[in-house]
Amino acid sequence: MSIVKLNNQAVKNATSFGSISSLGSMTLIKKLTASSSGTLSFVDGASGVVLDNTYKEYLFTLNNIHPQNDDTHLYFNMSIDGGSNYNVAKTTTVFRTYHDEGDSVTLLDYRTGPDLAQGTGFQLIANGVGNLNDESSSGYLHLFNPSSTTFVKHFISKQTAYHESSGVMNHYVAGYGNTTSSVDAVIFQMSSGNIDAGDICLYGIL
Repeated sequence: MSIVKLNNQAVKNATSFGSISSLGSMTLIKKLTASSSGTLSFVDGASGVVLDNTYKEYLFTLNNIHPQNDDTHLYFNMSIDGGSNYNVAKTTTVFRTYHDEGDSVTLLDYRTGPDLAQGTGFQLIANGVGNLNDESSSGYLHLFNPSSTTFVKHFISKQTAYHESSGVMNHYVAGYGNTTSSVDAVIFQMSSGNIDAGDICLYGIL
């Protein structure tokens, strides 16, 4: 009971400011809309993108990412040289949950295939996305303090997809870019084909 009371008091104190969100602010920096796009990239200083020490936390929201090809995967990577190379070494964990529309298949498992151990390749964040008219993937990617020259670059991603096998697939990915250089660009792409539709918004959080 003491823990519940403590949590209730914390919520009460937070909401006394008007709302929990009023304790910080989230600023829309850039929205990219896909239209048969091979990649969607956010590069600090280009086209109004801010990805520097202005904010210590950045949030990418991915809305209805619709692939050109069926059963394709969504990936991301980071750059420390303004997008010339997307090859930051990453160590990550990955697990997924699945439930089909027929209520006959469920799963919860850790995935050793797409997790990385100092890998510089692209990190999978959504798996097996379908390409029928109503199929897509949505979710978010948090990137923490990318401009730090002291710490590694932590990130957390959660994506939910209409899987090509007619079910919902959730992917949970967390890890860090193992660099003390500033990360100044982030890119998203499918494993094959284009991103036909959908949008990605970048927010800065104070």
